[in-house]
Amino acid sequence: MSEAADSYLASAYGRLLTLLADSTDVDAFLDQVVRVATEVITPAVACGLTMRRDGGVFTVASSDDLAARADEIQYSADEGPCLAALRGGQVVEVVDLREDERWRRYREHALRLGVLGSLSLPMTVGGETVGALNLYAARPAAFTETARRHAVAFASQGAAALAVILRQADQALLHQQLTDAMASRSVIDQALGVLMGQQRCTATEAFALLRQASQHRNRKLRDVAAEIITQVTGESPQPAPGFVVPRPHS
Repeated sequence: MSEAADSYLASAYGRLLTLLADSTDVDAFLDQVVRVATEVITPAVACGLTMRRDGGVFTVASSDDLAARADEIQYSADEGPCLAALRGGQVVEVVDLREDERWRRYREHALRLGVLGSLSLPMTVGGETVGALNLYAARPAAFTETARRHAVAFASQGAAALAVILRQADQALLHQQLTDAMASRSVIDQALGVLMGQQRCTATEAFALLRQASQHRNRKLRDVAAEIITQVTGESPQPAPGFVVPRPHS
């Protein structure tokens, strides 16, 4: 690879960072990672991204059907280069799959797909290997030293970006949870006001009545509260104002 390839690699980083800035959608980001990888790291013909999830391993993004099928072969056989990279945290290269004896159950089926070489790179977030980027080639000895260097650099940058977008996704989830909690609290407070007026009781007594109705009907407290408000006003409860994350003063 030449200086032009180095420049293209830098451009690829820019594309990932742009997507990172524009979206908290993890799936969309991962799809972009595998697509850009096949463009940048030649002569890879396909790319899959394996990640740990719920105690298992899954392909969370693939550039095409070949990558998805090659990954699945490894999961079924419980062996292969991407699993070795994921489990060992090391780069695993297959120079010529026809002569590689490491994973015989995987090799037979992968060769039928037309896979002759591959490069699997661990993706590390917070000191833990959470995934592996799997580059597949249709010819042996496909990846030069420069190609391997670029692949390692790309996987490292991709992992760093992944760490950021995962934090963003966690923050977005927290934001939604806070918003939902505020909405539920608002509806319950409105219902308590209705009960206090109807029963001429304290807030504590009104809450006990609401909880008793919730348990008796086997329904969520918020749903019972919403029903009370609708019965009294003829309209559904009004949503609470959205939760806004406070910004530091500049």
